[in-house]
Amino acid sequence: MGAPFPPPPTPALSRRTLLRLGAASALTLLAGCDRQETLLLASRGDLPAAWARRLPKPWRSQLLEDPAQVLARAAAPRTGLLQLSDGWAAELRPADLQPIGTPALIERLTPMAAPLARLHGPAGAAPVAFPWSYGPWVLVLRSRPDLARRRAEGWDLLLDPSLAGRLVLPSSPRVTIDLAGEDPERLRQLRRAALAYDDRDGLSLLLTGEAEAAVLPRQRVVGLLRRDPRLQVLLPESGSPLTWNLLLRPAGPHPEPPLEWLGEALEPPLLPALLAGGWVPPLPREQLQRALADFPAAVAALLLPPQPVLERCSSLAPLTASERSALQRLWDGAAPVPAA
Repeated sequence: MGAPFPPPPTPALSRRTLLRLGAASALTLLAGCDRQETLLLASRGDLPAAWARRLPKPWRSQLLEDPAQVLARAAAPRTGLLQLSDGWAAELRPADLQPIGTPALIERLTPMAAPLARLHGPAGAAPVAFPWSYGPWVLVLRSRPDLARRRAEGWDLLLDPSLAGRLVLPSSPRVTIDLAGEDPERLRQLRRAALAYDDRDGLSLLLTGEAEAAVLPRQRVVGLLRRDPRLQVLLPESGSPLTWNLLLRPAGPHPEPPLEWLGEALEPPLLPALLAGGWVPPLPREQLQRALADFPAAVAALLLPPQPVLERCSSLAPLTASERSALQRLWDGAAPVPAA
């Protein structure tokens, strides 16, 4: 409970005192309104500002520094929605969440989004996530037209000797293993070449020239392509792992998320703005083609790859304990040996 409202003024109070008491009352009312707000928590760079601005009251978005902070506040009393990638969302238990959206909303998405909507739970389970955006991991090159001309080599370009010490890999070992395959020697070569494992700030290493190549989520680079001609983005024909952006509703007595607001991300006028920022909802191909009609051809092709390439991309389902242990042993065994 907040402090009680000040008593009605008496004739003996001065004008300055009246003003001071009025200001105190206003602050108390504002504090009371603030307590009624329900928060959508996201980490910086993971929620489009154009969409967040449309969030109706009493909802309000709040940006935190990283997904770990979002996860840590999932059970806070005012937290009504979480924006997390599918990798971070896997840290939540089913009991931590409650259903979100409606079947009609989820049915607007393509079938590949269905497993993410139930967080890879059993078929027919109620959706506990709204998978509003997805994208492949891509290879971003800085001032390396020689490598870009060899794009047909796909992910093998990561092992080019010229990239040793100039390569940024994902912070997720699982994504790196998926790209390299489970060949220990190949993975060892890749780990020896890594300058850093940092997909959140890897773009900065590219832009400053410390790195010449980075494996990054597509969304992080689309907006830069028109502004920085030094960058080239490759999505190999073999496909790549997909990363998903999910809205999740924590368990608890929270209000229903605004369904109209959720649906706005799937149609104009907001959809083209999301696409321009690199956010691609999992909508039917024909709908995305219409929305991308006025985009530069190279950008449109990156946002909507050829269907055969997209079909070779895959979502990473949660690991069992034994699978996690096996990949950890593979990763540890491929660690570079320190120089004597």
